[in-house]
Amino acid sequence: MHSHSVRLQNVLADRGIASRRAAAGIINAGRVSVNGAVVLQPGARVDPRRDAVIVDGKRIPQERERLRTILLNKPRGYVCSVSSNEGRSVMELVRGVRERVVPVGRLDVQSEGVLLLSNDGDLVNLLTHPRYGKTKVYEVAVDGPVSREALRALRAPILIDGRTAAPARVRVVDQANADGPVILEFTLSEGRNRQIRKLCEEAGLKVRRLVRTSFDGLACLDLKPGRWRDLTSRELAALGGTRHNAPSPGARAAAPPVLSPPRQGRAAPSP
Repeated sequence: MHSHSVRLQNVLADRGIASRRAAAGIINAGRVSVNGAVVLQPGARVDPRRDAVIVDGKRIPQERERLRTILLNKPRGYVCSVSSNEGRSVMELVRGVRERVVPVGRLDVQSEGVLLLSNDGDLVNLLTHPRYGKTKVYEVAVDGPVSREALRALRAPILIDGRTAAPARVRVVDQANADGPVILEFTLSEGRNRQIRKLCEEAGLKVRRLVRTSFDGLACLDLKPGRWRDLTSRELAALGGTRHNAPSPGARAAAPPVLSPPRQGRAAPSP
């Protein structure tokens, strides 16, 4: 065994091929070979500087590329996937980024707001693994009114993919008039597949708009939809990452309500 050997799963994540969990799936699917032999164990040890690691017919870089983490204000209509097989990918919005960053977690195609992309496998694992309890905050416009019974349903545990998701913290940001939407704030410490939309469906509420306003305290108030920037060293440190980005302008700020309920003379949020 080489003295510099590391887990194959981590090598793929460090080269920006996929997150650690997604890299394990790629390996299990038989898409990775090492020195000409297919390897199916994510924990297999390899030395990327000496071993030829091939993914889908292409050799991955021997050296770990510069670590980079960026913040994107995701608009609706884009999928959080490196591949465009499911529709327009958020990768189309960061084509100027040479490093092979991957989305940190997911927002569904109709959801908007804070999305991180990174090629730092350790940071991606820290931000996405449930045991670290990183909080995400969302503002959701739903057709009102929202009753006490509906709020109880929104705050209840829910079974998703055979597992019970941690309950969401939910509060009413603004109870609109009879013709407008109600703005709810959801805080998730885990965040399962379409959890908020499924909770709203259970409570009999129709979602008109869903925006992630914060990821572990990081907001994107300085970015228009579809725009991105590098994280500052201070922001990376706050997330628990390393200082691998060049400083960039843009101070962090507490996020005020993003979704405004209709007022007299103002339009309602777009559905």
